[in-house]
Amino acid sequence: MSNHNAFRLDVSDDEIADLHRRLDFVRWPEREIVADWSQGVPLEFMRDLTQYWRTAYDWRRCEAALNAAGQSKINIDGLSIHFLHVRSRCANAMPLILTHGWPGGVTEFLKVIGPLTDPERHGGSARDAFDVIIPSLPGFGFSGIPSQIGWGVERVAKAWDALMRALGYEEYVAQGGDWGAYVTTAITRLPNSLCQGIHLNMPVALPTKHELETASDSERDAIADLERYRRTEFGYALLQSTRPQTLGFAIADSPVGQAAWIAEKFHAWSDCSGDLWSVVSRDELLDVVMIYWLGNRGASSARLYWESFERLSQPRGTLAWTGCSLFAKELFRPARRWVEREFPSSVRRSLRRA
Repeated sequence: MSNHNAFRLDVSDDEIADLHRRLDFVRWPEREIVADWSQGVPLEFMRDLTQYWRTAYDWRRCEAALNAAGQSKINIDGLSIHFLHVRSRCANAMPLILTHGWPGGVTEFLKVIGPLTDPERHGGSARDAFDVIIPSLPGFGFSGIPSQIGWGVERVAKAWDALMRALGYEEYVAQGGDWGAYVTTAITRLPNSLCQGIHLNMPVALPTKHELETASDSERDAIADLERYRRTEFGYALLQSTRPQTLGFAIADSPVGQAAWIAEKFHAWSDCSGDLWSVVSRDELLDVVMIYWLGNRGASSARLYWESFERLSQPRGTLAWTGCSLFAKELFRPARRWVEREFPSSVRRSLRRA
C-alpha cells in the first residue's frame, strides 16, 4: 500500500503581499511596433492582465479548489511527488493517470475530474468511470525539484508507474499531451508496466525520409505546419533546452515576466481566433501562472527540456492500445500515416481529428 501523506496548500499572506508589491512596481518595456502578436505578448495585453491580477484575482479560490480535490505527496526515487487523487464512487472504476505538460499543471484538469469520476452525473454511464490520479511533473507545481541531472522523460515514466503501484492499483490507463504525451508513451515501454492503454492529445510522430518523399497533399500541409512551428514558435523550446538556468533569473524575479512567458503560449496554442479570453478565463490562466510563481518553478520546469529534448526525435513506438486526438491548435498535427507507423496498436481505429 501507499506511504503517501495528505498535502494541504496554505500560502502565507506574506507571499501574496510580496507578489502584490512586485505587481505595483513593474518596469514595463516599450510598446511593440506591430499590430499583432508576432513580436510576442503585446504591452496592453500584459498591462490589462497585470491590473486584473493585482486587483481582482483571488488565489484563495484556486487554493480551496485544490485542497477540496484531495492532494497528497509521496517520495518516489528520492523525490517528493505531488498529486491529486480522486476515487470514483462507481464500482470497478479504471485508474487513470493524467499528465500535464509545459506551461501547464494540475489545475488544467480540475474541470474533467467530475465527468471522469462520476460520469452518471454528467450524462454518461457508470461503466465509463475512472479513479483519477493527477501528478505534478518533477520540478513543476508542488513536486520536488531534482537536485541532480537524470530526471528525463523515461525516469518520470518509471516514477508514475511506481506511483500507481504504491496506490495499490494492479492495472491502469494513462493520458497526456505535450510533455505528458512523451511521459505517457514512455510508460508503455517500461518492463512489466501495469499500463493497459493510453490516450494522447499530442501524438508525436515525425516523418521519415521516405514519408517526406512520398507525401500526399494533406501530409505536405502537416509538413508545412511543422516547418512553421520550427520557424516561428520554436524559440522558447530552444532556450529552455539549452539555457534553462539563465532564463530562470528573469522569471524568478518578475511575476509579470513569468506570466508573459506563459500567456504567449496559451494565446498561440489555444483555438481562440486571436481572443484568448473567449476560451480561457483570466482566472484559469492566472491559476497556472500562480503555481509556477509561488513554487519558483521557472528554471526547474524548463530543465525537463534540457534533460530530454535532444532525444525526442528518436523512435518511441509503443505496443500499448493507443487512442489519439489531433486538435486544431496543437503545436503540430502529424499526418495519420506517421502516427499509425509510430503507434501501431489500434491507432488505425481511434485516431480522430477535432
